[in-house]
Amino acid sequence: MKPRTVALLLTCLALAACERAMHDMYAQPKNDPQTPNTMFPDGSSARVPPEGSVARAAGEQADSSSGRMGHVVVVPDPGRAVPLDEGGRPLAPQDATPPANPIVPTLAVLQRGRERFDIYCAPCHGRSGDGAGMIVQRGFPAPPSYHTTKLRNAPDGHFYQVISHGYGAMYPYADRIAPADRWAIIDYIRALQLSQNAGRDLLAPQDLAELARPHAPHPASERQP
Repeated sequence: MKPRTVALLLTCLALAACERAMHDMYAQPKNDPQTPNTMFPDGSSARVPPEGSVARAAGEQADSSSGRMGHVVVVPDPGRAVPLDEGGRPLAPQDATPPANPIVPTLAVLQRGRERFDIYCAPCHGRSGDGAGMIVQRGFPAPPSYHTTKLRNAPDGHFYQVISHGYGAMYPYADRIAPADRWAIIDYIRALQLSQNAGRDLLAPQDLAELARPHAPHPASERQP
């Protein structure tokens, strides 16, 4: 038998083995929904999700992520975020009042908010909230700066709605950030806004003295002769 013929036969055998392995993977033993299973004391294959489990295929997530597109009706959330005017007021009427922030901004809350902000928000919004995060520097659409008049005047509930439901190019984060952490992030956003827009009357005497003290220029800003 010619070597070429042998090579073709071996190739066919290898492809047949791959096809068989693929079908074995598809047809592997499994439990279909609501089928009995004697391995568990209650005889059911359906198990109660562990405490703290997050639904990944609910509401808007039930479309492309779960194969239920066209089989479920997604009811719009009446509290969905809407655009704001320069005074921080909604441009369109809302059917529900934005929730008020129930979290007292203690140091621990701000530290938690900063940690969550750096994980979920800073890649787009930037560490200082100016909208120039690393992903934006790589070409992603820039979000608005938190330091605009519009967002400084926006109620806490607006930020909560945006985090929960998404807005524009921003995806919803309700399935990733717990409600208490959303409020902690909002408190930290307020701290960022204050850091860039605090009046002198809000500063302690030592802070005013530090501002008045001459500072040496940063080495990176020094001009070479």
